Amino acid sequence: MSRRDVVITGIGIASSLGEGVEAHAAALAAGCPPVVDTESFKPYPLHPLAALELDRQIPKKSDQRQMEPWQRLGVYSAGLALDSAGLKDDAEAKSALQVIVAAGGGERDHAVDAAILEGLRGANDPGAFLNERLMSDLRPTLFLAQLSNLLAGNIAIVHGITGPSRTFMGEEQAGVDAIRTAHARIASGQSDLMLVGGAYNAERRDMLLLFELGGYLHRDDFKPVFERENAPGLITGSAGAFLVLESAERAAARGARAYAKLSQTSAARSRREAGSIRSALAKLLGDFGPIAGDALAISAATGCAGITGEEAAAIAAAAPSAKRIATGDLVGHAVEAAFPVSVALAAIALSAGQAREAIVTGAGHWRGEGAAHLVQA
Repeated sequence: MSRRDVVITGIGIASSLGEGVEAHAAALAAGCPPVVDTESFKPYPLHPLAALELDRQIPKKSDQRQMEPWQRLGVYSAGLALDSAGLKDDAEAKSALQVIVAAGGGERDHAVDAAILEGLRGANDPGAFLNERLMSDLRPTLFLAQLSNLLAGNIAIVHGITGPSRTFMGEEQAGVDAIRTAHARIASGQSDLMLVGGAYNAERRDMLLLFELGGYLHRDDFKPVFERENAPGLITGSAGAFLVLESAERAAARGARAYAKLSQTSAARSRREAGSIRSALAKLLGDFGPIAGDALAISAATGCAGITGEEAAAIAAAAPSAKRIATGDLVGHAVEAAFPVSVALAAIALSAGQAREAIVTGAGHWRGEGAAHLVQA
């Protein structure tokens, strides 16, 4: 069976650089200095989310209140993508639209956590106290953190999408597989229209704690991703990106603008022995065939020790003349959203005429590798 062409007809993106295609195209072209907060979570720098007018994409205040920041960011970015694709008011298209979300474990209610821990210190019966507080203090939308699949549900409710949805979890690899699955479904003829992406709120002490316990965080001042050899680690960033993927035939039939053609996506999971990441990425990139000398290489590299150097080596071997941009230098590392953000940036660059061909790579801080190939539509 012949594979169908898949094009990107909608891009919704928000980060520390602002929101939308134009803001990020300008940053890609000008090499703007990153927006980094080195004080709020000192000694850990991060890229904070730019202020958003939530009412533009989430009109009801009640909807905004029942979402945590990562969900508001995801719903907002999804709305931008629907606007970009010209589908926001197309009820028929939204009934056929399938949604795939790359999500983390949901955000905890830090105030409840702190109150319970404080109360446990003086409780005569800690078990009974804990059960009582969990039953009374947690909202219906929470277990110990907000349910991950609520993001897909809130996107459906706020934007009136009635098609099916899927939620992928698994850190960076969730974003890789979300894009890969959406592309494969359209290319194989199983679907014509997909909304796919993710969001990540970096301004969370619980996530910073988890990464620090694993030894994954960079400290103190900002350093570019590929220049952290002496102080390797993540600099996380709040970012959300959703893409409308569409079969080329459907896009042409409705006269939609295509930002780029997503020609191939692929994923792997190496054993993380020395050299395994370079080998895995080399194979993924090799499957794309010869890469033009003037191509753009956008890397979702983490900055972590070992992993980042191997990713750089794989890119250099596959596309030695390509212009290399690290997504982390622009907006920080967005974990589940890192790969969707990187693919969005590649499509934005192609649509702005900054390159004719682009590759995207990403190796997760702990597991999973992915790559994508895009060309001008």
